[in-house]
Amino acid sequence: MLAVVSHDAGGAEILSSYVRQRRADAVFVLAGPARTVFARKLGAIRQVALDAAVAQCDSVICGTSWQSDLEIDAIRAAQSLQKPSVAFLDHWANYKERFVREGETWLPDEIWVGDAIARSMAAAAFPGLPVRLVDNPYFADIKRELDTLQTRRAHETGGTSVLYVAEPVREQARLQFGDERRWGYVEEDALRYCLQNISCLGAVTDVVIRPHPSEALDKYAWAQSEFDLPIVMGGSRPLLEEIGVADIVVGCESMALVVGLLAGKRVVSCIPPGGRPCALPHREIVRLETLLDMSERPR
Repeated sequence: MLAVVSHDAGGAEILSSYVRQRRADAVFVLAGPARTVFARKLGAIRQVALDAAVAQCDSVICGTSWQSDLEIDAIRAAQSLQKPSVAFLDHWANYKERFVREGETWLPDEIWVGDAIARSMAAAAFPGLPVRLVDNPYFADIKRELDTLQTRRAHETGGTSVLYVAEPVREQARLQFGDERRWGYVEEDALRYCLQNISCLGAVTDVVIRPHPSEALDKYAWAQSEFDLPIVMGGSRPLLEEIGVADIVVGCESMALVVGLLAGKRVVSCIPPGGRPCALPHREIVRLETLLDMSERPR
């Protein structure tokens, strides 16, 4: 019996795919965006309280969250009952900080990662802790869905459709470090930087702004009045559907950029000047700053 514990969307995508692919015998402790993710993939599932789940399981598997202490509480509960725990990392940044609360570090018995780069990073961050490379089950699901998803462009007029995938940078930095500008920018800075320079992406026919799953759907509605651009608010459809009809996927360092690569889209990181470099290790991701430098060179 596996206790599956999840809050944030990134970890939830991986864990829900893992459970579905392996048809694991599991009990679920879900909160926040994870509830929607698991319901979309697994349908109605019975949830139990954390203490009850850990008491009846043989082992615990969890994601990591910056919005919640749920996974940290699961690791602590598993340790108190001497049951093994695993955390599946869903990104390439801030590994150590994911397990720190109020200055104290709570590590699982094992770390799982989905690629070789993440394995090297995790091994360096957690010396002595087992790090296991597991084929990313979320990516496997994405590739299967892309085989059946209609990915024709929304416009056949020669224009460019842009999907902007937002991230709550300010809140994440504030919760993790107590400094909302820890990384040199916040989400509004990045979006404005993108929209101010969007002409370097081509003849744009529409811009869909998709909030992060933890954000309100209208969080970025201000952009429609601030910029004279064909902007619409997204997020009401599944991510793959919105990626499927886009020509270019733009964001900062969201996992959605990696999904865009898997879908064969052109992908651009728009972290503004002064912000930390994009943490995603994928060479195919182009920096908006680089495109601007190229457009300004003499022809």
